[in-house]
Amino acid sequence: MEKLGLYLSIPFCRSKCTYCNFASGVFPAAHHERYVARLEEDLRAIRTRARAWGAVLPNAVDSIYVGGGTPSLLAPALIRRLFTALRREFAVMPTAEITMECAPGQMDSAVLETLAECGVNRISFGVQSFVDSEARHTGRLHTRAVALEDIRRVQKAGVSQVSVDLIAGLPGQTLESWYESLRVLAETGVDHASIYMLEVDDESRLGRELLASGARYYAQEVPGDDLIAEMYSEAIGYLAGHGLAQYEISNFARPDCESLHNLKYWRRQPYLGVGLDAHSMLRARSGAALRFGTTDDLDAYLGSAGWTEPGRMSREQELEEAWFLGLRLNEGVSLAMLRGQFSASVVRACLATVAQLEDEGLLRFADGDRVTLTARGRLLSNEVFQRFLAEPAAA
Repeated sequence: MEKLGLYLSIPFCRSKCTYCNFASGVFPAAHHERYVARLEEDLRAIRTRARAWGAVLPNAVDSIYVGGGTPSLLAPALIRRLFTALRREFAVMPTAEITMECAPGQMDSAVLETLAECGVNRISFGVQSFVDSEARHTGRLHTRAVALEDIRRVQKAGVSQVSVDLIAGLPGQTLESWYESLRVLAETGVDHASIYMLEVDDESRLGRELLASGARYYAQEVPGDDLIAEMYSEAIGYLAGHGLAQYEISNFARPDCESLHNLKYWRRQPYLGVGLDAHSMLRARSGAALRFGTTDDLDAYLGSAGWTEPGRMSREQELEEAWFLGLRLNEGVSLAMLRGQFSASVVRACLATVAQLEDEGLLRFADGDRVTLTARGRLLSNEVFQRFLAEPAAA
């Protein structure tokens, strides 16, 4: 049986970034204990729920990802409770990858000791920029010095893997300042990096200001799309030259340091999301994919709003996912794998779209039987993915 990935959503932040519209925010610390208690309740209930849904819920867990929000804001006692509950309800493998998202400057020594005690072996730092003015303009609370010190603290504590997030396109960012952030990232020696092109949600504070053509949150200093694309493209070559090879549209790693948990999403392996606005994908006993999630309203969640009823994906929907999730990876989509999962006629029906996108320089064949995005295709990936929607799924 496949191993399970567990995602735990911790929605608490010390401040809200201007570009963010995630289900997270600044909430009273009094909510923390109540929220962890609710996570414990959901973990206890999930097996009964899965049986009622006809879902296969693997017991063995080989990846845990605690995200948010800023999970490191939880008190050590609450972090211990959370991991005790996880290991009580599931068989967490000794070799499991266990990741905790942290914000620089928001992880005290007691929390770091507790993470190590609980088996956390991977830290993901949301740095976003090593240029202090850029971080400050978006509401981040750290400086470069603080971020570098926290990376050193985590490495010294024996955490085996460290990842750093950067965003291309922050207000006031230039190509020169972007290279500065890339240089500092490379010098840290971390083994994983995530590089995102700024996508401003219309409902975020920065998004609303951009729509209104206003000046708050430095909205008028957001770089244009062409410059953001150039920053992203330059990052690919720069990081490769410093040992961090791209393996997914937004992710880069040294050999054998890819995020095993995130690979589950892109390879459509089973994962369970617990907490606010958490999403899951399990398999029905028939083999069909089941997707379900939770509310993004904290009061409703704490008031016992549970998981939505799972939606059973059609063969057409599964095929679409196999394309647009698989193409996110540099390894691309194996046509042999698709033939095994669907049928030879399904693959043949997709080849006309593949050929069109190949002619447009967005896709290419690798190793004869594997389809991957080109460099240009990664910049226009949403357009590529759209072309695979509603492909016929003949038997």
